[in-house]
Amino acid sequence: MLRYAERMSDAQDFEGLVAVVTGGASGIGAAIANELSARGSRVAIIDRQLGEIPPGMLAIEADVTDDATVVAAVQTIATQLGGIDVLINNAGIGAAGNITANDDDEWHRVWDVNVVGIARMTRACLPWLRRSDAASIVNTASVVAHVGVKDRALYASTKGAVAALTLAMAADHLADGIRVNAVSPGTADTPWVARLLEAAESPDAAAEALRKRQPMGRLVSADEVAWAVASLASPRAASTTGTILSVDGGMRSVRV
Repeated sequence: MLRYAERMSDAQDFEGLVAVVTGGASGIGAAIANELSARGSRVAIIDRQLGEIPPGMLAIEADVTDDATVVAAVQTIATQLGGIDVLINNAGIGAAGNITANDDDEWHRVWDVNVVGIARMTRACLPWLRRSDAASIVNTASVVAHVGVKDRALYASTKGAVAALTLAMAADHLADGIRVNAVSPGTADTPWVARLLEAAESPDAAAEALRKRQPMGRLVSADEVAWAVASLASPRAASTTGTILSVDGGMRSVRV
């Protein structure tokens, strides 16, 4: 019997697969959901706030910090769509400031979403992923996991944990036939970044500083991150696991 990857073309490499995208209602998550759908996947979105979801996608309102709602959402997806093959752990929240800027409650809140939320989602999806012959998990880390960036202490700590967790998960679930990878986006053109800029004393100057911080001189687009996520999750990348792929305009490794 041919492996799944050998039966698919590049254009429809997710044909027949079920993908779950957390934080999929906007920004990078929405772009990922659209990319996977365009490549043949049946897509389920989990988000705390559901806006206008494209036709054909299953959308479930749930919070990754609430284990009961996570388990219920995953059960609904697996029942309605016939299983789960791909999990994109994209849900996350930001935080600004140095080590003194956020109180203990905020530290716990951001870690609960960005790190423990991945554990909850993965734990709930594992029984179905183990049954798939094209099982894949992709986590969303960040360039700040690898490069020191001013005023991102709390956020960077969580994304560094996501990078480490990705490697640990890749080792743990290799025997299950589940590949685990991550993307590390640079500063992306997303609603969260837009809100940061709106709150800045000089939004235009702040936007220009963000663009200059990346060697390419512009923000990363959500679609570029989505393409990278789909490439890692694709059955055609069957030998790729434990990889953290930078999509950061060269911010991590290029000096110009």
